[in-house]
Amino acid sequence: MSRYGGEHMADEGLSRRRLLTAGAVLGAAPLAPAAADTLTGRGPPWQANATAEPDAPKGGTDYIFFTGPEHAFVEAAASRMIPKDDLGPGAIEAGVPLFIDRQLAGDFGKASDWYMQGPWAKGEKTQGYQSRFTPAQMYRAAIPAINDAANHQHKGDFSALKVADQDAFLKGLEKGDIQLSGGVDAAAFFKMFLQNVIEGYFSDPLYGGNRDMVGWKLIGFPGARYDQRAYVKTYGQPYPLPPVGVMGRPDWNRG
Repeated sequence: MSRYGGEHMADEGLSRRRLLTAGAVLGAAPLAPAAADTLTGRGPPWQANATAEPDAPKGGTDYIFFTGPEHAFVEAAASRMIPKDDLGPGAIEAGVPLFIDRQLAGDFGKASDWYMQGPWAKGEKTQGYQSRFTPAQMYRAAIPAINDAANHQHKGDFSALKVADQDAFLKGLEKGDIQLSGGVDAAAFFKMFLQNVIEGYFSDPLYGGNRDMVGWKLIGFPGARYDQRAYVKTYGQPYPLPPVGVMGRPDWNRG
């Protein structure tokens, strides 16, 4: 992203939300190596019910991973990534912080299926994530370091800064211009955080984000509807049905 703050980008004819939604449409992830090996016959044979089932968030809307200062940062920063505007709800309304909280409290936060044994030499940009921190450790180390840096620059935690200062600070993180304590790579954390915000806005509501399917409605994604045959050849026409999640729709009466 080149700039922050919806008010700064209005005169450019391009909003942060449009950049994020474009990334969601174009940024489909490739198969993980294990899945690719299984499909191509080089890995272990496929077995029914062998993968982890989706785990819906438990505990209502209370945070189970983030501490007070941590969720204050996540809420403030996520709301600058995807602010509420004339296109619809933002990251806060969509439950993105709750999504990230639950992911960090689970297998993603533990990097359960990642190789995390080193060596720890600084990698190239083309090599992807290279930190010795698991995602949970990265967030836990980065947020206090960010607040320390914000206090040094502006005499306040990130969440207490003015919107313009928050935007400038996020830009500094993205470019790696802000030095963080504790061995945290600012640019690496920003990249992970931005990815998690996008995931939270467009994931299945089962995982706590995309509340009321606002992300899917924004881009016209039908969700988990099983039969699209009636609409395959309706070229150039908007999809007429509301999206459906893995758990169905809240307005359905299950009896």
